Amino acid sequence: MGDFLAFRKMVTPVIIQIIFWTGVVACVLLGLASIVIARNTRDAGSQILAGLLILFLGPLVVRIYCELLILFFRINETLTDIRAELAGRPQSGGIPPGGRLPSYGSTDPPRSQELYPRGE
Repeated sequence: MGDFLAFRKMVTPVIIQIIFWTGVVACVLLGLASIVIARNTRDAGSQILAGLLILFLGPLVVRIYCELLILFFRINETLTDIRAELAGRPQSGGIPPGGRLPSYGSTDPPRSQELYPRGE
């Protein structure tokens, strides 16, 4: 309950799933209604085609839209997991494992031997 009140647990993904199923039902009903109503019109062929497109492509479009919305929440969850993992690790401070930084002595870029000494 504390995570819910502190906005650490997202409730919106559940709402997006409800929106998805509502959209799918609406597309199916609109597609079927368009096909049934087409019997009483002069241009029945295009009306039936429109109904079939709504019936089959409508749920696909709703699914893609909802997946894009859910993607933001998945990114948030992943970043939260990464932050939790990094919080448990000690800070490195940028010092290499040998404990000393290479000295370059000039403004020339370092040679690979200085960056990766052998035998140490």
